Amino acid sequence: MEKNTSEAPKFKKKDFASDQSVKWCPGCGDYAILSSLQTTLSKNVERKEDVVCISGIGCSSRFPYYLNTYGMHTIHGRAPGFATGLKVFNPDLEVWLITGDGDGLSIGGNHLIHALRRNVDMNVILFNNEIYGLTKGQYSPTSQKGTVTKSTPYGSLDRAFIPGNLFLGAGSTYYCRTIDTDPKHMEKIFTDARLHKGTSMIEVYQNCVIFNDDIHGKYTNRKTRGENSVRVEHGQPCIYGDESDKALYLDGLQIKTGVIGKDVQEKDILVHDKHNFALANMLSTLQQPNFPIPIGVIFEEENVDTYDAQVNDQIKMVAEKKGKKSVNDRLSKAKIYFKKPRSEISERGFFI
Repeated sequence: MEKNTSEAPKFKKKDFASDQSVKWCPGCGDYAILSSLQTTLSKNVERKEDVVCISGIGCSSRFPYYLNTYGMHTIHGRAPGFATGLKVFNPDLEVWLITGDGDGLSIGGNHLIHALRRNVDMNVILFNNEIYGLTKGQYSPTSQKGTVTKSTPYGSLDRAFIPGNLFLGAGSTYYCRTIDTDPKHMEKIFTDARLHKGTSMIEVYQNCVIFNDDIHGKYTNRKTRGENSVRVEHGQPCIYGDESDKALYLDGLQIKTGVIGKDVQEKDILVHDKHNFALANMLSTLQQPNFPIPIGVIFEEENVDTYDAQVNDQIKMVAEKKGKKSVNDRLSKAKIYFKKPRSEISERGFFI
């Protein structure tokens, strides 16, 4: 599909809202995520026909119904495979993959890590509410140890995934975090992520008001997030607190936190470098209650070949070398052995 080279239309947010009734629980964080993505697309997209939304299974995966673009509601955990195939077939499409901590990190974990490894040029939004919501409150791969749910009535015994470490370990070239209670930050993150050439992995701390209410409260609530989260920006010092009086700093190979002027001097405050892989791993590991939760673009590796571009370049190379031929031409020259004579095979390849 050729991109429109004319002046981009002046879309409004409502142009990306479908005619379907949005069916999430009142107060669900999904509403804010949907709204922020609709706003982002309205400000940046040239043609709605170039945008596709792919999802798996879960509350988050209702997204394609509510976003007025092309879309596919696929099967549990397999959305990365559908999105990869679509992007390879049509590299000009802007692909958004919507998943959750259950769909993406449990049944779909294998599919997601290989999409990251291949660096397919698409945007992945993973809604992390640390619970299975659609199937009524079972524990998920990100549920903290000891979490009491319908499937773990005496408390979960599993160690929880730290999604950032998993993504970076799989070879993610872009990883960021945002929160459902800050629409402006989400819009900023979505805008930045869509410009990255490769798989943009976006983790959104999202609240499930029914089965895991307020699980991210300390670092997402407007009243408390100043003391419990740190906004990381490339080239900027990692300062946080309601009075901007606290900061992260390095002590050898460890990140520590303290009060500016008492525990850490201004010259020693950690300055964020989103291109530093080792630093990204350390930041993504910071957990409450000992550390503020880093929010923002944690890691970006630039100038990495994308899988879809390489596949299409390889196809062109082979076509130039061997020439373009039809499937029938290929089959007629191949040494294929049939149980019946070739004369008994129809044009479609079936026995008659």
